[in-house]
Amino acid sequence: MTTFLKAGIAAVVLAAGAPVALAAGDGPEIKKSSWNFGGIFGHFDEAQLQRGFLVYKEVCASCHGLKRVNFRNLVQKGGPMFPEESVKELAASWPNKVFDGPNDNGDIADRKGNIIKRPAKLSDPILGPYDNDQQARAAHNGALPPDLSLIARSRNVEYKGTVAYHPLSMARDIATGYQEGGADYIKALMTGYADQPPAYARNKAGQLVEVADKDVKDEKAVERCASISRGDAGAPDVCNKLQDGQYYNKYFPGGQIAMPSPLASPVAYQPNSGATSSIEQNAQDVAAFLSWTADPTLSERKSLGLGVLLYMLVTCVLLYIAKKRTWRAAH
Repeated sequence: MTTFLKAGIAAVVLAAGAPVALAAGDGPEIKKSSWNFGGIFGHFDEAQLQRGFLVYKEVCASCHGLKRVNFRNLVQKGGPMFPEESVKELAASWPNKVFDGPNDNGDIADRKGNIIKRPAKLSDPILGPYDNDQQARAAHNGALPPDLSLIARSRNVEYKGTVAYHPLSMARDIATGYQEGGADYIKALMTGYADQPPAYARNKAGQLVEVADKDVKDEKAVERCASISRGDAGAPDVCNKLQDGQYYNKYFPGGQIAMPSPLASPVAYQPNSGATSSIEQNAQDVAAFLSWTADPTLSERKSLGLGVLLYMLVTCVLLYIAKKRTWRAAH
C-alpha cells in the first residue's frame, strides 16, 4: 500500500468520526418541525394561511412587501381563500398605493409634485411601505428589508451533525420529501430573539465557556457575546460583542440582526381561528403563509403528481401483461 493511499484512508477515517467544524458566528441547530404541507401527501391548511396573513399584515407589512403575490391570490383555491369582497376592501385600503402614471399628458406627478397613485385592486401586487430600495434603506440606517415573496425558498436550515451521518440525513430528507427548510428557518428566526446575548467566562486557556444566566453573580466577571471566534493554535477565543443598533438572535448567522423582534407580543386571533394565539403559534403560522407565497401551487402540484404516479403504475402493469401475452407463444 502506497504512502499516498494510507494517508487518504486515514483522512477519510478521521473525517468520518469528527464533528463538522462550525464557522464563527454559526448558531445552534434548527430543529425540523411538522408541517401540514410537508411530505408527498401534505397540503396547505386554509385556516393557518389566514392566520399567517394576519400576522404578516399586522407585523411584517410595516417593512416588507410581497410584490410577487397579487391580492387576487388571497382568494384563489389552495391559498387562504378569503372572500373576494373582503379582499377587494383590503386592497383598496392597503397603505401603499399603486403607481398610476403617466397620465394622458405623460406626467408621472400632479401639479403639486406628488407621484400619481391609486388604491390597489385585486390584480395588483401586495406592495411594501416603500416606493424603492433607496427609500427603504434610508428608513433603516442602510439596511434593506427584503421582499418576502420567495423568502421561504431562499432560506434553509443548516446541517450540524457529523460527516459520517450526513449521507444518511440527506437520504432521509429525500425519502420523506423534506422541503420545509425555509419554513423551519423562518419560525426559528421569529422565536430566536433574546434580551441580551449569552454570558461566557474564560478558562485558563483563554477559551470562552457559556455560563447560564442564573449562575451569573457579577456581570463584570463575564462577557456577553453574540458569537465566538475560536482561537487557532492555542490563541484565546474572540468574543464578538453585540453592535449598536443590532439585536441578538441565536439563529441568525453571527447572532445579531438589524431587525427588532417582530413578535415582541403575540398577534391576537379571532376565537374561531382554529388556534390559540401565542408567539410560537404566530411564528408557525406566518412561516406557513410565507411558504405558500413562495409556492402557491404546491397543493395542486402534489395532487397532480400523485395522479401521474398512479397512472404510470397502472400503465406499467398493463404493459407487463401485454408483453407476457404477446410473447407467450414464442416461449
